Amino acid sequence: MVNIAFTGGGTGGHIYPGLAVAAELKKLLSDRDFRLFWIGSSAGMDKTLVEEAGIEFFGVPSGKLRRYFSLRTITDFFKVIRGYFASRKILKKQKAVVLFSKGGFVSVPPCAAAASLKIKVFTHESDFSPGLATRINARFVMRTNGRVFTAYEDTARFFNRQLKDRVTVSGNPVREVFRFADGAKGRAFLKVGGDARILLVLGGSQGALEINELVRAALEELTRWYTVVHQTGPGLAWDVPESEKYKPFAYIKDELPHVMAAAEIVMGRSGAGVWEWAVLGKPMLLIPLRGRTTRGDQVENARYFQQEGAAQVLPSSCAEGENLTTQELALAVSSLAQDEKKREEMTAASKKIGDRGGAGIIARALAEEIR
Repeated sequence: MVNIAFTGGGTGGHIYPGLAVAAELKKLLSDRDFRLFWIGSSAGMDKTLVEEAGIEFFGVPSGKLRRYFSLRTITDFFKVIRGYFASRKILKKQKAVVLFSKGGFVSVPPCAAAASLKIKVFTHESDFSPGLATRINARFVMRTNGRVFTAYEDTARFFNRQLKDRVTVSGNPVREVFRFADGAKGRAFLKVGGDARILLVLGGSQGALEINELVRAALEELTRWYTVVHQTGPGLAWDVPESEKYKPFAYIKDELPHVMAAAEIVMGRSGAGVWEWAVLGKPMLLIPLRGRTTRGDQVENARYFQQEGAAQVLPSSCAEGENLTTQELALAVSSLAQDEKKREEMTAASKKIGDRGGAGIIARALAEEIR
């Protein structure tokens, strides 16, 4: 039996793309005796999402990698060390032949452990510029003659010359359910008619306070044009009542692909999830996470989608400290709502991005490695 290890987590943006690769790999290896297992954080959503996908899960201690000083860095350092030894024990006992990392701070100890055991490391970066975890994991890719996969063409320039030969542009892995999403099912879930125009607002799996407050302030204008479907986040209290034109949900899980398929426009952050929107060819209004608490990856992602014609970025300059106003948001929505040609152009551009191989490209590389 061939044992293949996956790692990554901390957020759905790291877990769901990894699960998409795992699903494609299962298809390719249907004639082989193989087993997949996942090494992730012993705390958080990792275990639940992975086990729901039918993959065996092993939890390890994980500490966050920070670019800024924090007292928690001291305790997290020891968690990383513990995570390394726990991962090494798991990989050795489970006799893994290859490790695929989807990133996130939890992926560093397993990648380091795999390299110490001479297990080949493959990793994927979802953002335009590689995060700290990917930069560290790239060293283990080099050491084991593995491969780095990127969502964007220009990401390769962030790696050193020796590693550039090991970079493959794959796009971002997206779960197959999005490619076959049914807008009629989404409307049935929302209990809206076929003529309702839908604006879907997403703040990520945990929600986004900035986006929530903007929706609150601009709701009257937004509902002039659309039925607003709003994922508020399970951890953020929300007191705006549901109405015929406004439908808030703390979290939309299994129905999300179908709701997205029914939407005319999708608005939200610009993490890895925007590739799900692209698969469905959705015009996007992107409000990237920005400021001193972020390395600027969402701004870079958003600008790429805007340059390709698939999105409009808000606020327009995304300068640090600049806040998106209610007026600018309302104007962006109303303008796009009234410009059918623009929406059609954005749909075509979005679909072009989403049509990349993503999960299939990575899964084929993994399958070739173990044949």
